Amino acid sequence: MTESSDWAGLEAGWKQVLAGELSSDYMTHLRAFLRAEKQQGKEIYPPSSLIFNAFEHTPFDQVKVVILGQDPYHGPGQAHGLCFSVPEGTRPPPSLVNIFKEIERDLAKPASKNGNLEHWADQGVLLLNATLTVEKGLAGSHQRKGWERFTDAVIDRLNRERDGIVFMLWGSYAQKKGALIDRDRHLVLTAPHPSPLSAHRGFLGCGHFSKANEYLVAQDKMPVDWAPQGSW
Repeated sequence: MTESSDWAGLEAGWKQVLAGELSSDYMTHLRAFLRAEKQQGKEIYPPSSLIFNAFEHTPFDQVKVVILGQDPYHGPGQAHGLCFSVPEGTRPPPSLVNIFKEIERDLAKPASKNGNLEHWADQGVLLLNATLTVEKGLAGSHQRKGWERFTDAVIDRLNRERDGIVFMLWGSYAQKKGALIDRDRHLVLTAPHPSPLSAHRGFLGCGHFSKANEYLVAQDKMPVDWAPQGSW
């Protein structure tokens, strides 16, 4: 990221609704921060070309479900711009394993070795991290640099300009962003985070995937095929 043209690759619908954010001072400062980090030789995840991957796969007018994560994965080869997702061929991290376990329990869909969730994103599931970049090996290293303000704006635009979206907020961090959502216009589902530290306190058994589809069908929208791609 070096110039304002860095945002040029953002999907057209998102670029239009977020134009004010993209040209704002705080995003200019964020670009400068990322540029300085790279000039110091720091490795940043995901690669620049994939920072806005969630928006590319899920255009603004096609969003049906939002799943909110916190940071990108900070291990090599994991982050590719979709929260909880990893590229095909990368072992699913523990939180994603628990997500698959809940899908198997909730919908009787077999678990998977493939942690790539692009097939969800392409059906209208916005897989949004609150912070869109991270330094290798340093969880939370790019928090409070501007990304949270940007992703607050994303949620605000969806809340105000769209209707009937399902928001899945897992864990206290994600649930704080729920203050931006009008429950009369959207369905908000909350549960503990799927991390092994908390999944057994209510994520496993939450039934969010079937509840989301029931709501979408009631809105005359196509349900999401949550089946992981490639079973064990």
